[in-house]
Amino acid sequence: MVPNCKIMFVFLVTLFGIFGCGHKVMEKDTSQTTQICSLKDVFLNDFFIGAAVNEQLIDGKDSLALKLVTSEYNSISPENVMKWMYIHPEPKTFNFEKADRYIALGMANNLYTLGHTLVWHSQAPDYLNKVSDSATLVRYLENHVKTLVTRYKGKIAAWDVVNEALNEDGSLRESVFLKFLGEDYIKRAFELAEKADPEAQLIYNDYNLWKPEKRKGVVRLVKRLQDSGIKIDAVGLQGHWNLSEPSLVDIEQSIITFNELGLKVHFSELDISVLPNPWDLVGAEISQNFDESSYMNPYPERIPDSVQMALANRYQDIFKLFLKHREKIDRVTFWGISDQGSWLNNWPIKGRVNYPLLFDREFNPKMAYDSIVALKL
Repeated sequence: MVPNCKIMFVFLVTLFGIFGCGHKVMEKDTSQTTQICSLKDVFLNDFFIGAAVNEQLIDGKDSLALKLVTSEYNSISPENVMKWMYIHPEPKTFNFEKADRYIALGMANNLYTLGHTLVWHSQAPDYLNKVSDSATLVRYLENHVKTLVTRYKGKIAAWDVVNEALNEDGSLRESVFLKFLGEDYIKRAFELAEKADPEAQLIYNDYNLWKPEKRKGVVRLVKRLQDSGIKIDAVGLQGHWNLSEPSLVDIEQSIITFNELGLKVHFSELDISVLPNPWDLVGAEISQNFDESSYMNPYPERIPDSVQMALANRYQDIFKLFLKHREKIDRVTFWGISDQGSWLNNWPIKGRVNYPLLFDREFNPKMAYDSIVALKL
């Protein structure tokens, strides 16, 4: 039974469909839901339920999204305001204003607050990419990590220390960090973060870790850290998935593999695209972009009921797996709050409309919301 939470369903007509694993569900317009609980209540004894918050919300300009964050979630991640190019745009300049507001939001609402992200090849300031020697890069890296982690010590519960450092084959991605510091830049980043805040949880975060070769690359990375006595607490598995991929088997294998290394698992950026994907586009490589195609933007006005149902099926199956491995998982964070604000709109095609989250563009819960809550009733 869900603690301190009750949900009452008033069934008006007959059951409509069958979920992929044989679970009957209601058609959206055949039931009414009186909600007197929240996602954070439903999964209170399982894992944190989080949402990524954008600059508009942090600045107090999106009251509806803010209301959902404080009522539904017990964890937050910053979409952009703590990334290097925004918070540290010049070597001797830090812009803390928006990050401080983000931290204040977390503290005021007693939220498990993430720092995202300390070291990433993307969304980096120009001066970082123009570095021409290792000594300068070491100085920049040490100043950046030490300054941020020290400033928010005791306020940030967990840091994405290094983000997306691997290629799809599990090898290290070419970057300014790898070029001048070699693979030891990852060790250095984790060491600096631990020294600045020994109590914070330290995470390596990446996408497509359900793929065997990339997963093996993370295993190698983690073992190098562990063999060197360097603290790493968790792996963040970004969940930028779609209605058919990845398979539950592949997701489960990743959970098991990383837990066997003594690590917790964070599903750090969950959303489910409902749109076609003929290019085999996967993950979250933000540099990808494509010419506009009407075939690739099939639902510019609304999502059909059949697709709503498919999304609900998919989310329910995924959360059944999460609950099966609840003792291995610390957090499940949705990358956004409502479909309106999802980063998947306009990407990788300008003008494209996606519907990947639990709340629609009017901030109402979708069938997908009901499908995962039903697992705990």
